[in-house]
Amino acid sequence: MEASFVYKKFDVDELESLFGKYDFKHGILSTVIGKNEELNDYLRGKLQRFIFLDETVKLPIAVQYETPETLGKDRLAAAVGANYLEPGKDLLVIDAGTAITYELIEASGTFLGGNISPGMTTRFKALNFYTKKLPLVTEQEEIPLIGTSTESAIQAGVVNGIVYEMDGYIEMLRIKYPNLLVFLTGGHSFYFERRLK
Repeated sequence: MEASFVYKKFDVDELESLFGKYDFKHGILSTVIGKNEELNDYLRGKLQRFIFLDETVKLPIAVQYETPETLGKDRLAAAVGANYLEPGKDLLVIDAGTAITYELIEASGTFLGGNISPGMTTRFKALNFYTKKLPLVTEQEEIPLIGTSTESAIQAGVVNGIVYEMDGYIEMLRIKYPNLLVFLTGGHSFYFERRLK
């Protein structure tokens, strides 16, 4: 069984709720905000096997990132997970959250690296914060190609810009990796899934 959830806040209460619904046996905790001993202790006590993903964990992929100590564990976990699901294939993992990350894993199981750009909400907030007159807007279901008001111009610029960015990476990487498989994950993955080529 597979399930995916997005939380604004994740703590022991949320874990207890999940353990009430699912019979977890094994788990890995990956975080970019630092170790939370309360969560770690809870998971160690509930799971048969628990791993906190840090730089000491042996990985099933080779990492060729020049600065592995700065590589976000979320990015690393995404690369490992994609390689586990589709071993022996060239992979691109796009994680659409606060930041949008792109991770490239070759069929040999080698993580080459990736790119980081601002996520959708981050872009909306930046336009509002760093300008004097642009309002803070949010995504809408229907986005025009060209905005006809300031609000729709921001929405179209941000959303379409992200779609063109994602499609552009996929298209350019498929030149070198014609059989590239793409994974889309993250809090805004469902929003962008139907908008991509």
